[in-house]
Amino acid sequence: MPKSQFSLLVSLGAAMILLPALVFVLGRSQPLVPASQNSLPESSFSQDIPDPPKETEQASGSLPAIDSHALLYYRVQDHQTGEIHLMSANDYIKGVVAAEMPADFEIEALKAQAVAAHTYAILQKSANDQNPDPALNGADFSTDPTHYQAYLSPEELQEFYGHRYPEISEKIGAAVDAVINQVLVCDGQPIAAAFHAISGGITENAASVWGNEVSYLVPVVSEGDRLSPDYEVSVCFSSEEIRNALLTGYTGITLPDDPAEWLVINSRTASGMVTEVIVGDAVLSGVELRGLLGLRSANFEITYDAEAEEFCFTTFGYGHGVGMSQYGADYMARQGKSYVEILEHYYTGATLYTISPDLESPQI
Repeated sequence: MPKSQFSLLVSLGAAMILLPALVFVLGRSQPLVPASQNSLPESSFSQDIPDPPKETEQASGSLPAIDSHALLYYRVQDHQTGEIHLMSANDYIKGVVAAEMPADFEIEALKAQAVAAHTYAILQKSANDQNPDPALNGADFSTDPTHYQAYLSPEELQEFYGHRYPEISEKIGAAVDAVINQVLVCDGQPIAAAFHAISGGITENAASVWGNEVSYLVPVVSEGDRLSPDYEVSVCFSSEEIRNALLTGYTGITLPDDPAEWLVINSRTASGMVTEVIVGDAVLSGVELRGLLGLRSANFEITYDAEAEEFCFTTFGYGHGVGMSQYGADYMARQGKSYVEILEHYYTGATLYTISPDLESPQI
């Protein structure tokens, strides 16, 4: 695996926000999360009947530098019990898709999610093979959504969906079964298939978020995101909460006497993500401030109400904004786009690769 690819994977593992796991780990202190912040509802897009998916030519063969067992089996550590389970790739990806994307999304969006999730899992396994994490005790990765992809077991899925479980399980299973032998590659290697819930209308450049230039993780228009539920959300904090968060999270910062001067947005990316916030006598990135305060995204506006003595943040989108937008993928699917077209749109220059895996089962 190229060094830049591994560095990006480490960054992704430390800063993923996925739906509905909603986990974001970043910054020097625990996020300040307001009690009034609501969870993201499911999609409310119009129920357009899509045209049949278009056929696209795909390559086939064996991926270089990838253990063929990764195409069929994973050793997955249960992060709650520590137990390691030998799990088929098919079963694992079904659990990941169930955890990461609302099952009411269109089938083509679920297929796109399955390909992205499987590609990301293969890359994670490759990274761990090269630099084993002792905490995994020989597993390829764990179900801990803080560092890996979220996962729902069949029992958890049944508990979550109740009487709808048979329908939901069948739908997710059909999506995964259709694409389980397909992964995304660039220059013969599996890509870091980052994804997020909702972009700000244009996805972000990986370099702006994680510092690594990645040819297939560049800004693209994501039309449906502005129509998504909770695309724009406001949350307010008292000036005392902001002061405490800043001084606790970043010792050494000196704040002016006037709270209106504490937080000043200085620059943004073309996609809207805040790149610099002047914080008293210091400068933070939008990603750092987002992590500190538990904001939904680093694409935000700040207002200060002197009378109420509170800061209000209006965020646009949900997540880091890099790679595939899940709501954008669902919107595209509702417009009749296939999973192939969705993936080609969000991962610029990456191609689908169909694999013929080794059928031998490894030992745990």
